[in-house]
Amino acid sequence: MGPSEFKLNNPPEDLISAVKFGSKSNQYMAASSWDGTLRFYDVAANSMRQKFVQDAPILDCAFMNIVHVVSGGLDNQLRMYDVNTQAETLVGSHDEPIRCVEHAEYVNGILTGSWDKTVKLWDMREKRCVGCFEQNNGKVYSMSVIDEKIVVATSDRKVLIWDLRKTDSYIMKRESSLKYQTRCIRLFPNKEGYVMSSIEGRVAVEYLDHDPEVQRRKFAFKCHRNRDNNIEQIYPVNAVSFHNIYHTFATGGSDCIVNIWDGFNKKRLCQFHEYDTSISSLNFSADGSALAIGCSYLDQFTKTPDTVPNPAIYIRYPTDQETKQK
Repeated sequence: MGPSEFKLNNPPEDLISAVKFGSKSNQYMAASSWDGTLRFYDVAANSMRQKFVQDAPILDCAFMNIVHVVSGGLDNQLRMYDVNTQAETLVGSHDEPIRCVEHAEYVNGILTGSWDKTVKLWDMREKRCVGCFEQNNGKVYSMSVIDEKIVVATSDRKVLIWDLRKTDSYIMKRESSLKYQTRCIRLFPNKEGYVMSSIEGRVAVEYLDHDPEVQRRKFAFKCHRNRDNNIEQIYPVNAVSFHNIYHTFATGGSDCIVNIWDGFNKKRLCQFHEYDTSISSLNFSADGSALAIGCSYLDQFTKTPDTVPNPAIYIRYPTDQETKQK
């Protein structure tokens, strides 16, 4: 590990479900885990400043603002934490576990996506649900929001595109172009399309505009695979995160590898070293200067050593050479 990367102290003790930087900061970061903890870090000081503990695994978290972090998990509850006062507030709930939590900056609310097949929008001041988006027949597996636009990937391999201001019906519904279960979906920073990944070592780059000229630019590619004694090993691609400035993106897989891609020119820009275990979560800071890498043993597909390594969070300060289009 060079000076551009270090390991955070006090990582979670079980699967790391999410690592997220504060909305305008590369200094503060939150991590949620199956160990029931939500951890708040001062990255610059390499120090865990707060730890909140629940009885059930936490599946996702997000910053509401620099002092408030929210979480959702297997107990179906949306909670908000104040990292200054250590106060914890129960905001509301779903009928089934909450899989995804995102800050909808556009309306200063929180979006939760659940296995109960709905996405809910929450007013955090009034602590109430102010909108419910019915996702047809699919459990919410992954979700991304930028401004008014939401993309939701569901368990039945559908992708639904919504406008935050219009809960009664989605703008668009698509079949996933990947044959296997979706692991992650992320909107392009310019909102013109999205990138999604599957459990079968594949990533798709899709565009929203129906214009045939635009649709010709979409493509899918194989990645996070390797050959072992001439047998192709195929790994899930668990995490995707965009660099907001360069519009390139990182992928992390159960092959313990992080790649950076230029989706416009269909090129891989770089591959980092192999990590101890599967990459379960990735997040670029808002300015792209830092990348948080959550490493934790995920599933039977993980490239495994004899003993399961401890979960770890790495903070990497990537160079332009690694992240900028050539």
